Amino acid sequence: MSTENIDWQELNKQVYMQTTKRAPVTLVRGSGVHAWDDKGKGYLDFVGGWAVNSLGHCHPVVVKALTEQAKTLIHTSNQFYSVPQIQLAELLVKHSCLDRVFICNSGAEANEGAIKLARRYGKLKLDGAYEIITTHESFHGRTLATLAATGQNKFQEPFVPLPDGFINVDFNDISAIKAATGKLTCAIMLEPIQGEGGVNMPSDDYLKQVREWCNEKGILLILDEVQTGIYRAGSLFAYELYGVEPDIMTLAKGLGSGVPIGALMAKEHASVFKQGEHGSTFGGNPLVCAAAYAALKYMIDNKTGDHVLKAGKYLFDGLEKLQKKYDFIADVRGRGLLLAMSFKEEIAEELVNQCLEQGLLLNMVKPNALRFMPPLIVTEKDIDKALEILDKVLKARKAHG
Repeated sequence: MSTENIDWQELNKQVYMQTTKRAPVTLVRGSGVHAWDDKGKGYLDFVGGWAVNSLGHCHPVVVKALTEQAKTLIHTSNQFYSVPQIQLAELLVKHSCLDRVFICNSGAEANEGAIKLARRYGKLKLDGAYEIITTHESFHGRTLATLAATGQNKFQEPFVPLPDGFINVDFNDISAIKAATGKLTCAIMLEPIQGEGGVNMPSDDYLKQVREWCNEKGILLILDEVQTGIYRAGSLFAYELYGVEPDIMTLAKGLGSGVPIGALMAKEHASVFKQGEHGSTFGGNPLVCAAAYAALKYMIDNKTGDHVLKAGKYLFDGLEKLQKKYDFIADVRGRGLLLAMSFKEEIAEELVNQCLEQGLLLNMVKPNALRFMPPLIVTEKDIDKALEILDKVLKARKAHG
């Protein structure tokens, strides 16, 4: 059957649930930091699958791992052992402060697991405590429990009543956390940097203060590193940037460099699941684990963090130059290759569309803010091209008031 004359976007409107406002582009091919649509137009991709494509599109190490594994064993249930799952778990434990791993399929599933684990810990160790403190502007997923944990009304409102047991307080405010802590508190759950909330940065000592408070109260610290983990912020895990260690950590997005995978990690004292208390049909299957292992090992062996810090600074400096040039830019913020540029007006969607026309893919994280999440392999030449396009669009915006 020929697909040459199919209007894919129109077909999507007929058959697919319209849950996402999509750009009017159908991507069919990608390589590195570039992608092409079904009409042959090329784009510089600074969205990166929403911070997923760590090594860019179709990196040879990932393609090779997927191809070789697909020829041998694609799936087997967790009733049996499989080599790629164990290899990935060992690599994650070896290079983190955590002791145990459970592999799942997404960030939301990893966070669901973290919530369950914290509640199980509270039941066993804290006289049945089950409440988890999270923060406003956080984002932990789209399942009912992770929505309840997410401190953004726009995500929660369509689905109330939500599961109870979550208290949302202001981010970067240790006094708010202390005030919310009670005898029912079993854990505090934070993103080291709030990604979906706008790339909101904590003060340098915030996470240390939270860690000390958790130690004092004997409760767990859960760090949601779904977006910040796997070198996105410059270090392998963002907790390293702030000098703290979590009791529980979640990963996803960049872990598989394109394949759907998540990970729940815990220190030994917090790893309290017993057999039969948690599981996943597809979680940890050989195919995705082989790809994630290959991608992660490649990044570790090639010191990806060093490159991210250098490239991130180059991009940050370039964005700051644009801020000085255009007075309607409010600020530039972020770490590594998770950056945002905010504006004094709600013009982000307009800018995203104009950059799209010029061949640059960007993300509107807020009506007044752009988010930059390029693949971690991005070069200074790529960044120069992106800045050139953005400058052109901003210049046109200024000219038209």
